[in-house]
Amino acid sequence: MPTFTNDEATEYDSRITRLVPGYDLLHSTTAAQLKATLGDHAHILIVGSGTGKEIAQLATLNPTWRFTAQDISIDMLNIGQQRFADMGISERVTIHVGDVATLTDPVDAAICLLVLHFLADNGDKKTMLKAISKQLKPQGQLYLGDLMRPETTFERDAQFILCQQLGLTEVGIERMKHNFEHEFFALDRMRLADLLNESGFNTAKLYFKALSFSGHVIQKR
Repeated sequence: MPTFTNDEATEYDSRITRLVPGYDLLHSTTAAQLKATLGDHAHILIVGSGTGKEIAQLATLNPTWRFTAQDISIDMLNIGQQRFADMGISERVTIHVGDVATLTDPVDAAICLLVLHFLADNGDKKTMLKAISKQLKPQGQLYLGDLMRPETTFERDAQFILCQQLGLTEVGIERMKHNFEHEFFALDRMRLADLLNESGFNTAKLYFKALSFSGHVIQKR
């Protein structure tokens, strides 16, 4: 699991939109569903909150929502903390450095976007999903956006072409190809369904798809 330190942290926001087709739309559609389903005083957990961009967007949607910003990267959280201070929302955000399993405050909804594919399917994915389920209140919803295994023989090639059109360099494309083979642990739909069932969740409902990146909303059983 990468920790995104130093330059990786400071350059994350400018780089990620070239790596994930539909990145902004994934976040916008997630935020809209939270707005449609949550009350005014909801508490939302953001798993892998990074630089705090998701929280900044959500805090603007509703002035009374509270957030827990969880990440294992202090450098990323420090950027987020400064962002929250600049926006005047620091009192609404609890910063948590460490694993999800060490959290104790129940939440109404959880967001986990572009995190799970960094964890190997050796028990690590299930451990995180179970920890998120434990934090959610009954019938709470998880918004899970992740890299999935390709469903066609040409999906990965199309992804490289689109990322290049978004501004990714040739060096970046080669690094992405390496990561797909050695750093990312993408699931297919059947394996994701099994892990969710074993972690206390109902069937996933697809709400976003851009080549290999998919967004699902899943309710806790």
